[in-house]
Amino acid sequence: MKKYLAFGILLSAFGVMTVAAQQLLSLDSCRAMALRNNKQLNVSQLKQDVAMNLRRSARTKYLPHVSALGTYQFTSKEISLLNNSQKQSLSNLGNSAAPALQGMGNGLQTGMQQLGGILGNLGLPLDGFEQMAGQMQQTMQQTSTNMVGLLNTEGQKIVDAFRTDTRNIWAGSVIVTQPVFMGGGIVALNRMADINEEMQANAAETSRQAVLYSIDQTYWQVVSLKHKKRLAEGYLELVKKLDRDVQKMIEEGVATRSDGLSVSVKVNEAEMAVQQVDDGLTLSKMLLCQMVGLPMNESVTLADEDAEDLAVVKVEPQPEVESAVVNRPELKMLDNAVELTREATNLLKAANLPQVALMGGYSVSNPNVLNGFEKKFGGYWNVGVLVRVPIWNWGDVAYKVRAAKGATAIANLELEEVREKIELQVNQSAFKVNEANKRLAMAEASIERANENLRTANLGFSEGVITPAIVMEAQTAWLQAQSQKIDAEIAVRLSQTDLKKAMGELGADH
Repeated sequence: MKKYLAFGILLSAFGVMTVAAQQLLSLDSCRAMALRNNKQLNVSQLKQDVAMNLRRSARTKYLPHVSALGTYQFTSKEISLLNNSQKQSLSNLGNSAAPALQGMGNGLQTGMQQLGGILGNLGLPLDGFEQMAGQMQQTMQQTSTNMVGLLNTEGQKIVDAFRTDTRNIWAGSVIVTQPVFMGGGIVALNRMADINEEMQANAAETSRQAVLYSIDQTYWQVVSLKHKKRLAEGYLELVKKLDRDVQKMIEEGVATRSDGLSVSVKVNEAEMAVQQVDDGLTLSKMLLCQMVGLPMNESVTLADEDAEDLAVVKVEPQPEVESAVVNRPELKMLDNAVELTREATNLLKAANLPQVALMGGYSVSNPNVLNGFEKKFGGYWNVGVLVRVPIWNWGDVAYKVRAAKGATAIANLELEEVREKIELQVNQSAFKVNEANKRLAMAEASIERANENLRTANLGFSEGVITPAIVMEAQTAWLQAQSQKIDAEIAVRLSQTDLKKAMGELGADH
């Protein structure tokens, strides 16, 4: 006896531990977990970050940009400012002048001879004059020879001075560019970046509402299946009790074997229904766990699944189409698309307008030409204005502008179409809420009739005035009424969710 008692205590403790290990999840906690763990929402957040960085990048187009350039170039031949003939002439400048210098010497010698003749006719002594003339002639010849060599040397120096030695060229520069007027292109680009960031935010909100909608659908599906499982188990107990009663009646001879077989078939059907709803409940919980980021085999309990009543609050729908138009992120995205195409048109138009930019910088090179050709780095500052004026492009920009305007027209038409569909969706959702409320009221009324019918049938069966077939019909009607009530309660919940989604207010309080 003590062993049995200890074993029972152990089983009870194990059951308590199992229940404690289960996670209790409410609808709000499921929503929060799904929003944290949904991969598409993470993708949307990353897209928002991308759009934010693109917007920041567009802002930099207003500011001056600084860039540095550096080059090295090796050429097989150097640049020559003198041709080969000029080099040859300059290198032989003295040789070229030699005939002229010789002519000057010959002319001097002839003049001295003429002067000596004149002096001789005058009766002057010629010994000193002839000696002086010989010295002058010798000096002239020496000077002519030296002049030829000097001119050749100086000519070669000129040739060497004009040599560039540009086979190894080093160059570098720092450039500052400040846009002044880009035809409105920078303004349009920044507006497009702002619109893109807003569009990604609306896309993230669309994904967020889709996740909340899916969570609500799955959550209430699990709750519905759990209630139906409890209902199926209750129905199974009813038909089992009826089966036991009929078997006793058969033994007493007041019921036939046909009645017993009919009840046994119902028992089998009830057991199969319990198994089916249990399998569906297991799969639905696995799906819910996957959506909220838990392991699929995690044991979870929903806050509403064990409640005796779902405590449905009926609401009177107030379809406000204008509010839906303002709140729906899908419409906001289409508005963004229209604005984006308009700014794209402005960006294309900017290509046909003049563009002005200020430029400045510092440039260095080796060799440099700031003081002749020098084999060292030399540099200089520079400032200027760059003006670009488009003249003719065969209508390329005009065609692109027309295409962009066509895209804007398409986006406007799509926006109007979606606006009409949303208006229809809001009205349909409101109609479904009203329909679900009526359906629940009818189901509650059916429950009362089914309960009374089952009570009367059981009473009549116990008194022997009603056959088992009639009792089974009453039990089936009771099962259908209970199942319809569960479906109606879930339908009310889901119709309210549909209306909130159509109004763009799903999860607005989160």
